[in-house]
Amino acid sequence: MSYKVQIQPSGHELQVAANETILDAAVRAGIGLPYGCRNGRCGSCISKLLSGEVSYPSGKTQALEEADADALLTCQAHPQSDLVIQVNEVENSAEIEVRTLPCRVNAIEHLADDVVRLYLKLPDNQRLQFMPGQYLDFLLSDGRRRAFSIANAPHDDEQIELHIRHVDGGAFTDYVFEQMKEKAIQRIQAPLGSFVPREDSERPMIFVGGGTGFAPLKGMIEHAFYTGVKRPMHLFWGVRARPDLYLADLPESWQQQHEHFQFTPVLSEPADADHWSGQTGWVHESVVAQYPDLSAYDLYMAGPPPMIIAARDTFRQHGLPDEQMFYDSFEYGAENDKA
Repeated sequence: MSYKVQIQPSGHELQVAANETILDAAVRAGIGLPYGCRNGRCGSCISKLLSGEVSYPSGKTQALEEADADALLTCQAHPQSDLVIQVNEVENSAEIEVRTLPCRVNAIEHLADDVVRLYLKLPDNQRLQFMPGQYLDFLLSDGRRRAFSIANAPHDDEQIELHIRHVDGGAFTDYVFEQMKEKAIQRIQAPLGSFVPREDSERPMIFVGGGTGFAPLKGMIEHAFYTGVKRPMHLFWGVRARPDLYLADLPESWQQQHEHFQFTPVLSEPADADHWSGQTGWVHESVVAQYPDLSAYDLYMAGPPPMIIAARDTFRQHGLPDEQMFYDSFEYGAENDKA
C-alpha cells in the first residue's frame, strides 16, 4: 500500500510506501525536502500538515512537541492517508545550509598506492544534507582548509565517503596516509560547491573523470540510478596506468546492471604489466572520438586543471555549449589537496 503526498507550494507529488517516511520517499524521488539529523531531534525537516493523517512509529520527539499543532516531521512521519503538506523545497545547492560539524574517521581503506577511501561518521544526532557532486572542507587546527569531494550519493548518508589522493609535499595528505587512525576526530564544513547535476534536463549525460575526479561523478551516477533517471549515461575515466583505476569493478558492475549506462576507462601511459587492450591517450580525446558532435549532451567533468582546460577547449570545438558543460577543477598541490 502507498499514499499520495502533495507538496505545496511546488505542486510536486510523491508516492510514499507504507514502510517508509515522507523524507525517504522524497530522497528516492529526487525531491529536495530540507533535513538535518534524520532522527527527529533537530527539527530541520519540520513542515506543515495541511490535510491527512500520519503516524510516528517511534513516538513524537521533542522537536515536534515544541512545534505548532499542525507541524510535521517528514523524517519520521508515515502517512496513514493521502496528504497535503507545505514546505519550501531545496531547489539548488545554494539553498542548503552550510554547517560546521565534528566527525569521526570510521574507516580507512587503501584503494591504490596513492589513493585511500575515508569513511566519516557524524554524531548520532546529525546527518549532512547535500547534493551529489558537492564537497567538504576539513578545518585544520592552524586555520587552513583542505577540500575533498563527497563520493557517496545523498540517499546513502549514514557515512561520508571521500577518495583522497596522496600529494607529494602535501602536509594534510601526508598525515592521512602516514598518521591518521580510525576513530580520529576531525572538523568539517559542508556541503560546498555548485558542481551538481542539472535535473531539469532530458539530454544524455557524459561524465569525464581524471584520477580521483571519479569521486563526485560516482555520487552523481549513484544518485541518478537511485532516483530512476533513464537518460543515457556514459562515464569516461582517465588515469595513467591500470592500478590507478582504483574502483574499476564498480562502474563495470553499473554497466552490467543498467542498460543505459556505459563505462570507458582510458590509460594515458599503460605499462607492459597492465596487459591493456582498452583505449589509450588523453581521456577527452576518447570522448570526442566517440562523440564528435556534443551539441545534444550534458557533460560533467572533474579532475586536475590541465585536464579540465584541455578538455573544455576541445569540447567547445565539438559543439558543446558552455551552458551544457559543468566541471570541478581539482588543485593537486601542497597547499591545496583538493580531491
